[in-house]
Amino acid sequence: MLLASLREQVLHANREIARRGLAPHTFGNASGIDRSGREPLVVIKPSGVDYASLTLADLVVANLDGNIVEGSLRPSSDLDTHTCLYREFPQIGGIVHTHSEFATSWAQVGRPIPCLGTTHADYFHGPVPITDPLTPIEVAEGYVRSTGAVIVRCFRSGGLDPVAVPGVLVSGHAPFAWGTTPAEAVEHADVLEYIARLAYRTVLLRLGPDLPNLSDSEIPLYVSEHHYKRKHGPKATYGQR
Repeated sequence: MLLASLREQVLHANREIARRGLAPHTFGNASGIDRSGREPLVVIKPSGVDYASLTLADLVVANLDGNIVEGSLRPSSDLDTHTCLYREFPQIGGIVHTHSEFATSWAQVGRPIPCLGTTHADYFHGPVPITDPLTPIEVAEGYVRSTGAVIVRCFRSGGLDPVAVPGVLVSGHAPFAWGTTPAEAVEHADVLEYIARLAYRTVLLRLGPDLPNLSDSEIPLYVSEHHYKRKHGPKATYGQR
């Protein structure tokens, strides 16, 4: 069995998606990549398999062209999105796609999640971005591949660092999150859902004629920068050395 250690990580990540309530039924998926061999290989959840019954042998190994290297089941239907992100963002080692309730709600409205507080700033360096909607041609020519391309375009055009902004909302669809490992990708997906829920409730509480517009309600940049940098970078002070 290829990539036994990575299989364990990916199996655990997929089970965590279900345990944390980030993807009802079989909606989501997690993957990881091994870049140490002659060619990078991705381990990913098979399509439509229930999380509770998922085993190490069920996981599918594919290369970055989407060709199956090992596995008897069909890979996740989102494989081409995962492989696109691994090709374009070589810093990442794990990807999680969910349909978590509040983050998906922001995606369906087509709005980025603004940085409204320090909880957000601790993990995301700026707003959680929203992609452009896919065009009819992009859907017709390859929906899943185009989903990866529209995410990459969002980051390239916005000058965003995928390490500093470890997730995105795909317009009309749902969130993707990533990290250096499958476990970190799950953590970022979980945090993304939490800040999406906080932002939703914050916006509701601020509704009213005498309250600021959403665009005026982000926390000051000097506060968000301080919170982000205390957890990330060479001068971080959060946690243990």
